[in-house]
Amino acid sequence: MHVQDSHWSSALAAGATMSAPKGGGRPDGTRTTPLRVDAQRNLEHVLRAAREVFGELGYGAPMEDVARRARVGVGTVYRRFPSKDVLVRRIAEEETSRLTDQARAALGQEDEPWSALSRFLRTSVASGAGRLLPPQVLRVGVAEEHGLPDQARLPQQRTQAVGELRLVPEAPVAPVAVGAEDDAGAAQLLDVVGQLVDRARASGELRPDVSVSDVLLVIATAAPSLPDAAQQAAASARLLDILLEGLRSRPA
Repeated sequence: MHVQDSHWSSALAAGATMSAPKGGGRPDGTRTTPLRVDAQRNLEHVLRAAREVFGELGYGAPMEDVARRARVGVGTVYRRFPSKDVLVRRIAEEETSRLTDQARAALGQEDEPWSALSRFLRTSVASGAGRLLPPQVLRVGVAEEHGLPDQARLPQQRTQAVGELRLVPEAPVAPVAVGAEDDAGAAQLLDVVGQLVDRARASGELRPDVSVSDVLLVIATAAPSLPDAAQQAAASARLLDILLEGLRSRPA
């Protein structure tokens, strides 16, 4: 079973002394001029590879692994992303935004509260977004809803080889420095998922003790990584069915 990783903090520290990119770039990895066709293609390869590598190994995976998966030199990765921190934030922000869009779609297109929540969970798990949830999103949810301190205990992401599934014990997560954009993205996600949870709870179909952080943890844990794509999809769907049953309220 797959759960989140405390390697995020080490990812933020990695590459902190790298210099800013040259030629139309800014320290945050954005550009002021359009990319050439080949540079745009390399960027897409790097982002795709980063999603795959971080999804499989966690945010602690080295940049060299990303470069190998993208089939480019590690220098190419660093020219576009001057530090690992920048690349990690880019991927996490994109996945947080994707989850928010999925939650909004479920909220706007499903009339039945339980169907909306179920759709959001199924879509999010199928997309693999749970493997890339930034820990501060989970920590904000846990801290706000359960009154826990900032250094809340969160599950770690699996660190074993692909194909081996096991639970990793919980461990304290070091504080993560987040910017205004990170906070805004997390707040939007928590707000929309909160609406899904509130509706399902008010309808009586969701257990009254289920929180937003519980729903996000379902997404983070219901995406096992198996070498065979068909087996992975089947295992993920089966696990999510079981977790959904655990979320539903039962008549007294």
